[in-house]
Amino acid sequence: METEHRVERWTDHVEILLMVASLVFLVAYAWPIVNPRISHDWHEVCDAVTWAVWAAFGVDYVVRLALSSDRLKFLRGNVFDLIVLILPLARPLRLLRVVGLLSVVHRLGAPTLRGRVISYAVGGAVMLLIVSSLAITEAERGRPGSTIGSVGDGLWWAITTMTTVGYGDRVPVTIEGRCIAAGLMLGGVALLGVLTGTFASWLVAEVESTSDNQDETRATVRALADEVRALRNEVTALRDDLGVRGASHTGPATGRDP
Repeated sequence: METEHRVERWTDHVEILLMVASLVFLVAYAWPIVNPRISHDWHEVCDAVTWAVWAAFGVDYVVRLALSSDRLKFLRGNVFDLIVLILPLARPLRLLRVVGLLSVVHRLGAPTLRGRVISYAVGGAVMLLIVSSLAITEAERGRPGSTIGSVGDGLWWAITTMTTVGYGDRVPVTIEGRCIAAGLMLGGVALLGVLTGTFASWLVAEVESTSDNQDETRATVRALADEVRALRNEVTALRDDLGVRGASHTGPATGRDP
């Protein structure tokens, strides 16, 4: 138990730093893609920053593994982190680190389970669009027969692919680009399914809440009607009782003989 507390304390201490590092990584990764005309020196700086952030996440993973009491369980529960560390050349995968920022949204404004689901789904959809548009642009730009030559083209392709519209005006031609497309299709369908399911559950809950309120109102009206009926019966019984008593006190009229 004490070991788990140490892992939690470590996570709490480095969480904000890793989130900032995720944003720095995103900027360093995206800048050469958005502006391919940057100088060679700046390109080297961006590469160095991405590797430094990757190393920081590697240190975090190793520390959490060392502090964990059940390391096999930790490995099973953090397979994605391990894959990202083992495959450092898969730079688009490392961009998914930015999704950790969604935990801040959860803590600040999503106290309910439905709120957390919506926060993660919406934030995940936005990040998936950003990541896939950058990754597809890097993979397809300048390739023979490619129709994706800028970040704008990549973003348009990502939106049409993620929403399953698929106009076909932008199509990846490289193996890497098609792998990115497959991942975006699967991720987009999953996120849209989560959003649809969450909205459906909210709608059902609202209908049930309205129905419950109507049932409570009907029950209250019935209870009030019963009380009014009981009061009316009591008033009627009291009036009859008073009538009987008045008749008994008055009695028959009598006269005297002269």
